[in-house]
Amino acid sequence: MPRLNVCVYCGSSKGDTPDFAEMAEKLGRTFAQNGVGLVYGGGGIGLMGICARTVMAEGGHVTGIIPDFLQTKEIAYNEVSELLVVGSMHERKQKMFDRADAFLALPGGIGTLEEVIEMLTWAQLGRHNRPILFLNLNGFWDPLIGLFDHMIDQGFVGSSIRGQYAVVDRVEDVLPRIEAAL
Repeated sequence: MPRLNVCVYCGSSKGDTPDFAEMAEKLGRTFAQNGVGLVYGGGGIGLMGICARTVMAEGGHVTGIIPDFLQTKEIAYNEVSELLVVGSMHERKQKMFDRADAFLALPGGIGTLEEVIEMLTWAQLGRHNRPILFLNLNGFWDPLIGLFDHMIDQGFVGSSIRGQYAVVDRVEDVLPRIEAAL
């Protein structure tokens, strides 16, 4: 069993630059080589599929959690260590939360954004104190981090929110940052 499980939120597409796919592959290799389990959305396409396939190819552990209605759209990756098919997005997110020691957002779309924001909300409400990281390859998350600063400046969010997440620019910095926060 993995020594640590990290929930990774990322795109069901690859994005427009090969850098994102390379990052997902490198992250998967890093997880497997360091005994870190991947908890993710269960799909076999996009960045999530690349990361999961790489972890599996390197002998690591992958837990996929996918709602029944997304099995066809996101092409459920059945070759993972454990695939849980659930009834709803809410159940998926709860099970991902329950199985994770930390949360990591890679580049992605609306679903990725919604999932990581929910983890920040839960942290802000005191529901958990697990590490939340943004892997900010090529400045992907800069606009969101800027929005957080804007929310703070406008008095809607306290500056303490900055202590509830970390931003790293390289795959090599992910595990050291998570382990330092645990």
